Formats: sequence, C-alpha cells, structure tokens
Amino acid sequence: MIDLARPGFVPPQLARVAAALDFPMSSTEQTGALLRTLIAAKPGARVLELGTGAGAGTAWLLSALSPQGRLLTVDNDPRLIRLAREVFGADERVEIVEGDAGQLLEQLRGRQFDVIFADTWAGKFERLDDALALLAVGGLYVVDDLLPQPTWPDGHQSRVTDLLDRLAAIPWLALSLLDWSSGILVGARLAAEAAR
Repeated sequence: MIDLARPGFVPPQLARVAAALDFPMSSTEQTGALLRTLIAAKPGARVLELGTGAGAGTAWLLSALSPQGRLLTVDNDPRLIRLAREVFGADERVEIVEGDAGQLLEQLRGRQFDVIFADTWAGKFERLDDALALLAVGGLYVVDDLLPQPTWPDGHQSRVTDLLDRLAAIPWLALSLLDWSSGILVGARLAAEAAR
C-alpha cells in the first residue's frame, strides 16, 4: 500500500507547537498529500492559502512548489504567524501575512492565483465571491473540513451545505467533492468569466 502521508514534508515541531498552542485544526495528512499532488501539477504556481494555522498545509504546499512558484499565506493569530515565520521565513517562495484574510482578499483584487486553499472562514463561508474572483483560468479552488469535525461550532452543518450549494450553482467551476479525509472539495475554473 502507498503511504500517502510520507514523513518529512511537515516539520515535526509544527505538530508539537500546535498541541502546545491548543490548535486542533491542522490539515490532515491526507489533505496535505492531495495539496502536494495538486501543486506538483502546476509548475510555477501562484498559490494563496487563507488560514496558515499551525503551518501543516503550508508545509505540504511548499513541499511540491517549484523554485519559480510563490505562496502567499495569511492568518490573524500572531502566535501562529510567529511559528510560521520561524519555520518558513527563510524560504524565498513564501510570503507570510499577519492579518484578516477577508481584508487581504480585498487588497488582492485584480491578482490571479493558480491554487487557492481556503482553510478559514474568509474565502469559504464568507467572501467566497472575492476568493473565486482571484482564481485564474485552469486554477484550482480547494477547501477541506466539509465532513463533521469535533471543532465545528453549533449549527455549522448548515454553513457547509450552503457553501456546497453555492459552489454547485457556478457554471464555470468544475467540482469534485471527496468524501475522504476531513471532507474535501476541489474546483477548477473553466472559463474567464468574472465571479459574481
């Protein structure tokens, strides 16, 4: 059997620090392996990660990003940003932003990304149109945590259902919903039509 979560892509200190910071929402190893595969298929990709968290997703994205690729990642928790800067700050391919992901989406208007990993509220449950407007033709939009999780707040299932309904109604987005890992959706932009 193939080990989809080969060790070495996520620095071991990330899991230890995430536990110490009581941060239980890191991307699963299966999600990370999928992110790595998607990034490998897009040499020179411009990647936007909304929600750096404890850096697990960031590590997987960087593990396959080519030297010409660029990753912009944002989180509003100064503790997590400090961790990300300690672990990834020397990597010239990554820009780490401390701030509100929704405000960053506004500031990025007019830019294009080949992969958007929306792992926080902004770009997923809020400001979805702003995030999708940044997706280049052929670009991939990825979200996880679509299956019930212990960290979900009360009433969260309806938000997930609304998100899936909204995405399914977009004619220029080809979607695959994976009932796997934490529940993952991958969408690919089919045409240059502006997001509504």
